[in-house]
Amino acid sequence: MKEQQTSVFDQALSLLSHREHSKKELFTKLKAKGHTEEEINAVIERLESMNYLNDERFAEIFVRSRLSKPLGASRITQELIQKGISSELAKAAIADANADWFELAKQLKESKFGKEASKNFKEKAKQSRYLQYRGFDFEQIKYAVSDSDEL
Repeated sequence: MKEQQTSVFDQALSLLSHREHSKKELFTKLKAKGHTEEEINAVIERLESMNYLNDERFAEIFVRSRLSKPLGASRITQELIQKGISSELAKAAIADANADWFELAKQLKESKFGKEASKNFKEKAKQSRYLQYRGFDFEQIKYAVSDSDEL
């Protein structure tokens, strides 16, 4: 049993040495390697007590990585929840990032579609859909796709 436990622990450490993981991600990956839930839960508790596994830290790093893409708050929140992070923790990590969502939306629009604001309704709709898919809200999209003199 102790040998198996070490194996699970070593595999978990190996996964964590490459990048941060959420508890859910680590659990899923170790489960796929054929370990029992009891073994995995024991290892996860041990890693948490050593501060090698920390969902708050994972959420902060994940938010920073998604901001560089850039993605909007709703998309980042959705991805964090899929990775097993609570919505409260996801929202806190996003708030701590202190991002200017309006400017991020505008930068993304300009990098994808150019600086010139489109007068064509169909083109604006296309740009809006793209930004919405990337997780920006209505106000941020409106800011990004409209002329600065329209605001």
